[in-house]
Order: sequence, then C-alpha cells, then structure tokens
Amino acid sequence: MDGSAWERPGPRRGGASPPRRSAPGSHREGEMEDAICKQEMLQKKNAVLVDGVVLNGPIMDSKAGEKFVEEACNIIMEEVIQKADDVTEKVCEWRAPETLKQILDLEMRDAGESHQKLLQLCRDVIQYSVKTSHPRFFNQLYAGIDYYSLVARFITEALNPSVYTYEVSPVFLLVEEAVIKKMIEFIGWEEGDGIFNPGGSVSNMYAMNLARYKFCPEIKEKGLSGLPRLVLFTSEECHYSMKKAASFLGIGTENVYFIKTDERGKMIPEELEKQVQRARKEGSAPFLVCATAGTTVLGAFDPLDKIADICEKHGLWLHVDASWGGSALISRKHCRLLHGIHRADSVAWNPHKMLLAGIQCCALLVKDNSGLLKKCYSAKAAYLFQQDKFYDVSYDTGDKSIQCSRRPDAFKFWLMWKALGTTGLEERVNRALALARYLVEEIKKREGFQLLLEPEYANVCFWYIPPSLRKMEDGPEFWQKLHQVAPIIKERMMKKGSMMLGYQPHQGKVNFFRQVVISPHVSREDMDFLLDEIELLARDL
Repeated sequence: MDGSAWERPGPRRGGASPPRRSAPGSHREGEMEDAICKQEMLQKKNAVLVDGVVLNGPIMDSKAGEKFVEEACNIIMEEVIQKADDVTEKVCEWRAPETLKQILDLEMRDAGESHQKLLQLCRDVIQYSVKTSHPRFFNQLYAGIDYYSLVARFITEALNPSVYTYEVSPVFLLVEEAVIKKMIEFIGWEEGDGIFNPGGSVSNMYAMNLARYKFCPEIKEKGLSGLPRLVLFTSEECHYSMKKAASFLGIGTENVYFIKTDERGKMIPEELEKQVQRARKEGSAPFLVCATAGTTVLGAFDPLDKIADICEKHGLWLHVDASWGGSALISRKHCRLLHGIHRADSVAWNPHKMLLAGIQCCALLVKDNSGLLKKCYSAKAAYLFQQDKFYDVSYDTGDKSIQCSRRPDAFKFWLMWKALGTTGLEERVNRALALARYLVEEIKKREGFQLLLEPEYANVCFWYIPPSLRKMEDGPEFWQKLHQVAPIIKERMMKKGSMMLGYQPHQGKVNFFRQVVISPHVSREDMDFLLDEIELLARDL
C-alpha cells in the first residue's frame, strides 16, 4: 500500500466528514490476497467456512507476536529500567502538543504497521514521556521505580485477570485478602474488610456512599426521594475528590461543609463541633466526617483523636483520607502522625504513593466486618456469583465492588512487600522524610529561599525570591511579582528537562513550589541540585 487515501462520495448524516481509507486499488489487491488465502484454506482437509470466514486454525502469528514482545521488552529494559536512576538523562523531552502529534503519527489506518515501525513508535513514546522514575521528578505524590512491583505488573498484564470470582482469579483474590488483612493490622483494628480501587478518589467515593448506606440503608432501593438533607463535613484542605463524590452521589456540593483549618492546614475540631451543631439546627442530617491524613499540598495531618470524639458524640461515620499519609503507619518513628486512626470507620490508603507500589494501588479499608461493603454494593449477578458453585463462594468478593472487571492491584504491593519486608518499606518512609528534613535545613541556609511552614511530612513548600525582588518592600506589588516567578522557572526546567517540580497558589498565598520526596533513588545530591538549579534558572529574574 502506498499510504494514500480516498473518500466515499456524498454527504454523511450530520455533515460529518467520512473516514479516510486506503486507496481503492490497494484495497482491491488486499481483497484478492484474502480470497487466494481462503481458497488455499478450503482446499485443506476439513476446512470450514462460515459467513465467508475460514474458521480452521488460529489467525494470529504467535511466533511473530512473541518476537515483537521480546524486542519491545528489550527496548523497555534499555530505555526505561536501565536509565531509571541516571541523573544525566532528561526528566522530560518537552514538545508542544501539535509538534508531538506529528512526531508520534497518531493516525490509525486500515492496514497495520510493520513491527519495525511499531518498535520505533515504542521508542518515541518512551522518549517523549515524562520519566517519573527519574530521581529528579518531584512533581507529584508518586515517583520512582520499584523493580518487584514492576515485575508484578508485567505478570498481571500478561495474564490479564479480572478480580471478581475465585474461579477466574484464585491467586489474586487470595493475595488481596492477605494484603488487606495486613493493612488493617497497621491501622490498629482487630478485624475489618476492604477492597482495592482505581484511585484514592474512588476510595473516598466508596466511603461516602458506604457511610450514607449505613445511615439510611433504604437508599439503595428507594433512592434519594424522601430523604432529609444529608450533610457531610471535611476540612478546607481536603482532596477535591470529596466535592466530586458529593456531586456524583447526588448529595450536592452545597451540602459539603468545609471546616476551617489552622495555620498548618489541620482541621480545627472546635470548628467541626460548631458546624455539626449548625447543621442540626438547620434541620439537616449530618452523617459523615472526612478527616485527612496527609493533605495534598501542605502534607497536614488532622487531629484524628479529637475528631473521633466529636464523631462518637454525634453518631457520625469517620472516614480518614490517608491516601498520601497512610504509609507513615509502616514507620514506627512516624506512625504517630496518624494517632487515633484506629477509631475511624473507614480509611483510604494508596501504597502507590510513598511506598512505590505503582499506579494504581489504592485500598479502601473498613472497620465493619459484618459484610457492610457487600450489602451496600452487591447486585447478585447470577452469571457471576452463583451460590451453588463447587467451592466456597465467600471467596467471590467481586460483588462488594461497584466495578465488574477489576485489576489485581494488590499483587504488586504484595510482591514488593514480600521482597522488601516491612523493615524495607519502613526504611523507605524514614529515608524520604529524612531527605525532606535535609532539604528544609538547606533552604534555611540559602538566600532567596523562604519556607511557607515547617513540614511534618514529605511536602516541602517554599518560595524562591529572585535577586530583583529581595530588596523590594513587602506589599501587594511584591507578592504580585513573586506570583509570576514559579511559573517561569517551571517552564524553563521543563524545556531544559533538568527536573520537574510542582507549584501552585494556595489559600490566598501566591505561587510557591511544593517539593515532594518519595523515590529511594533520590539522594542528598539531588536535594542540593534542586536548589542550585532553581537559582540557575532564575538568575536573570
């Protein structure tokens, strides 16, 4: 085929452009080749033809496929895994969207591409993707590479399982059960339940819906009509998924009461008490408090014990969004950050963040062990969850999920945990927080760097004040100019490819950098580089 295209004549419904197809001559040649192949197949013994399709033998070339997988894996090894900790490599190879579209040749055609072209596409995808395993990728609440978790992902991608019934996913269901049991122990519960979900946002939504179901079980069948105005409480620093969950579940974002936080970003319990009493006086029905253990920007931990006291007093479900901070539970030194979490009714915890289990690896853990999750979410699909199977159907746990198909995300955490042991996981947490502390002390020594606050976790938030602003009087003009500094530095670092560091405005404060330490590949030298590079990139500002 020569790659040219043709279009069918005449307008299409709705005025849409017709799809581009291969040239007519090439198309006819392909049909002739197919006809010859079919004729040859029909001449073979016992050939079967149905609707013009020969059914004998497979149509996939396994040998060619295996060779492609082998060569692609070599590229992954050479271009991703072996370069993961190489600081001389770029973190990103920035290209504007329109330029990148041309480089990648995104169009899908009638005829398939050659394997060599596909392998080159694999190389291009790797080259122009952000290297989140790079030691100088500090942009998000995940980073680095864990080799055991990576192998686990290779295995699950190759096996392509779905975790809903024991008959199709025996190993991965048992693994998930074991991992959830161990995570529950670290929370401090004697028993409990749980399930892995596609993201902490989904875990928070699960928890919100579960709390509502516990409050009024009839909602599952009768819906929202006739219910009182339901109200939930969370802090000003909560993850935005709480608003999304309230919207998605029909609770309404106006019924999310945001509780004031102190200067460190922690929920103020006295303000929570006031808002609960206010909601009751308004005739509303409070049902849930969502506390946060490790806020996204500042890394703040709400005072869980005091919040739990209020929840017990008013009969409210306590959910703790520990998606980011939950991994501190693994550390005997830092688990104090989550003091009181054992009093929660549910907890969201994402091992793909601080522990590097690989995206996505997110658990919702529930103290109730009476089957509340299943009661809330089950639909009893007869084609999946037959009760007369030949094995113990209690292992068919998929009916406590809102999903049908579900990935075996617990497996990558399990294999990593088996490899490193709890001691190895603890070391990761301790080292990340020690590096954050080192960076804080270095910031204090350098002219032009200013901390927002002393961090208690791995979030280090700071401003860089360039030379031209250092003698300017503190006032509106100063802050307006400082607000423009971080975006310029971010643009320069990305176009250079030297590192990636996030910035944001927050709660009335102008743009500042948020540096997050996670990856075990990160060293003291990378902390020094970060500060040196900011100074270098902003030398003319």
